[in-house]
Amino acid sequence: MGYFVGEYAIAPAALEDEEKLLAGLAAMSEVRGLEVPFTGALHRSDEKWLFARLRRDWDHVVTLIPGTMGTLQKDKAFGLASADETGRQAARAMAREARAAGARLNEAAGRAAVGAVEVQSAPSRGPAGGTGSVDAFARSLAELAAWDWFGARIVVEHCDEHRPGHPQHKGFLSLADELAAIARANGAARRPLGVNVNWGRSVLETYDAGRAVEHVEAAARAGALSGIMFSGASGADTPYGAWQDTHMPHAPAPGLRHGAAGSLMTEAEIRRTLAAAKGAALDFLGAKIAIRPPEAAVEARLGMVGDLLAILARAR
Repeated sequence: MGYFVGEYAIAPAALEDEEKLLAGLAAMSEVRGLEVPFTGALHRSDEKWLFARLRRDWDHVVTLIPGTMGTLQKDKAFGLASADETGRQAARAMAREARAAGARLNEAAGRAAVGAVEVQSAPSRGPAGGTGSVDAFARSLAELAAWDWFGARIVVEHCDEHRPGHPQHKGFLSLADELAAIARANGAARRPLGVNVNWGRSVLETYDAGRAVEHVEAAARAGALSGIMFSGASGADTPYGAWQDTHMPHAPAPGLRHGAAGSLMTEAEIRRTLAAAKGAALDFLGAKIAIRPPEAAVEARLGMVGDLLAILARAR
């Protein structure tokens, strides 16, 4: 099994540098494909430019989180879990646009290259004024699951849940609520829906590394664990911020050159998280990390990704 890389998180700002990054990732035999963002298209500036630089044998995961968060800044009722029907229908329309974008990527690859599409249980349930609802989310998932996604699996990307009295970044539904919605929606599904656990976002819920393990175990018990993406987090004062959703890399590890001091995502925690999967057949596994400073060279970005993938290989 190869690994997926959250390309947009690690990508440099300049297109010429992003081209070098893509070439470097393509040269890594352990990379199976990319997690690509949907914001109306699958690249921030030129979708066709990206498609022309992807390996044709790569598989891909499409995530709606950038488009979802961007829309929430303008409309707090937006989301597949919205009890506001206008907001729910707007999110449903975005999902349909993402389906079309995935079809364009498949066409460019000459094959069914999109293996999973990640959706989220927006909007927030917290003080931001959102109206997240399990019933609304189950209804949305059932509708999406009835569509033809050209072989791709619909996967709920768990983000930090709203917890009264605790700082939140996304504040969406709890994993238990998401699993309940998935169970209700699966009756109409062409293919059973899954869950992706993002290590850092789970940890941000409780400021405890054990939260990621709990989420992996819960999703595995429910038979819904589809993916694990490793982003780090830290409570320390680092360039990535204390308890921020900034895709912090892994902690320094023996024999490896690259790492982020202060990260709670140590090699031991990565091992513990993967062990919690209990042999689940994952659709994707990989790294979704950023780098500081933002102007870091392409070589440093590739080095950081390569070292995290080496840790994953050792942990498995």
